[in-house]
Amino acid sequence: MIILGIDPGVATIGFGVIHAERQQNTLIQYGVITTPAGLPLATRLRQIADDMNELLYQFKPDEMAVEELFFTNNITTGIAVAHGRGVILLTAEQAGVPIFEYTPMQVKQAVAGYGKAEKRQVMDMTRRLLRMKQIPRPDDAADALAIAICHSRAATSLLNTERVFDASRYSTR
Repeated sequence: MIILGIDPGVATIGFGVIHAERQQNTLIQYGVITTPAGLPLATRLRQIADDMNELLYQFKPDEMAVEELFFTNNITTGIAVAHGRGVILLTAEQAGVPIFEYTPMQVKQAVAGYGKAEKRQVMDMTRRLLRMKQIPRPDDAADALAIAICHSRAATSLLNTERVFDASRYSTR
């Protein structure tokens, strides 16, 4: 199964694409979508939608995992992230890609084994689980890969034995 993990935002959106099969994860691609500061919010949201559509077209994920919003002290930033997250969810829904949502604590638990793990621990475990030489950068991309791994642990459990990988579903343009 191909999983697209997304760390939502407006300025920077992390993405990570993995192939998951029975708790074995293989890295396909990761990176970030960025939108220039200073553009009107509507223009930035349109760019996010266009870039998300391109990711969905290129990798043809079977499922998408997205981090749920976590508000800290800055509610203004949280509102902007919510706008970006809404566009991300809409583009996946329009493409017919099933969406799964996880809290930061669920991601930490699935990847590092502890729901209150530090960011560095999660990033290092992400590197190890995907057999990478270095921790993926930037942080948003590493977070997106962790979200994808979190979903893979739920989706490829023995309870979901009907899922089958079809390599022809994605291209590497």
